Amino acid sequence: MEQILSQLVEQIVATSLAEWLAVVLAIAYVLLAARQSAWCWLAALTSTAIYTWLFWQVALPFQSALNLFYMVMAVYGYWQWHHKPGEDKSVQSRSLSWHVLAVFGLTAVAVGLGKLAATQFNSEYLWLDAAINVFSVATTFMVAHKILQNWIYWFVINTAAVFLYWQSGLILSACLFLGYVGFSVYGYNQWKQEWSERYLTNS
Repeated sequence: MEQILSQLVEQIVATSLAEWLAVVLAIAYVLLAARQSAWCWLAALTSTAIYTWLFWQVALPFQSALNLFYMVMAVYGYWQWHHKPGEDKSVQSRSLSWHVLAVFGLTAVAVGLGKLAATQFNSEYLWLDAAINVFSVATTFMVAHKILQNWIYWFVINTAAVFLYWQSGLILSACLFLGYVGFSVYGYNQWKQEWSERYLTNS
C-alpha cells in the first residue's frame, strides 16, 4: 500500500498543468452532462483537445485518435442538445431488446478490432482496450441523444478502465476513472428522475 501511495504522489507531482486542466474539464463535463447543461460539451471539447495533444506527445496515436473523435462528438452533442430544431430534447429510454442487440453488435465490433490490432500490437490487455474504445464511442452517441441507459454503459466502461489503467501502472488515471464510476451513478439518478417525472405525467 505504501508503494502504491508513493507512486500516486509521484505521478501527481509530475503531472503537467495541461493534464490537470484536461482532468478538471473532464470532471466538469460529467457533472454538467448529469445536469443536462449544454455547457458540458464545451468542457468536453476543450478537455479532449488537450488530451489529443497530450497522447500524441507520448506516442499513443490510437488514444489521440479517440480523443479527436470525442472533439467532433462534442460539437455534434452541442448541436443535438441546443440547436437542432424539431426534435424531442428530453431524456429518452430504450427497450431491453434494443440494448441486448447493441451489446452483442458492439462486442462483435470490439472482437474484430481486437483481432486486427493483435496483428500489429502485443499487449496483454489489447482486447479490453478495444472493447473500452468501441463501447465508449457508441455510448457517446447515446449521451448526445439523451438515452437514459448511457450511464449504465459508462458505469461498466469506467470500471473496466480503472482495471486497465491500474494494471498498466497508470495509477492517477485509474483514480480519475474510479471517480467517473461514482459520477455515472449520479448521472443516472439525475436523468432517471426527469424521465420518471415525464413518464408519470404522460401516463
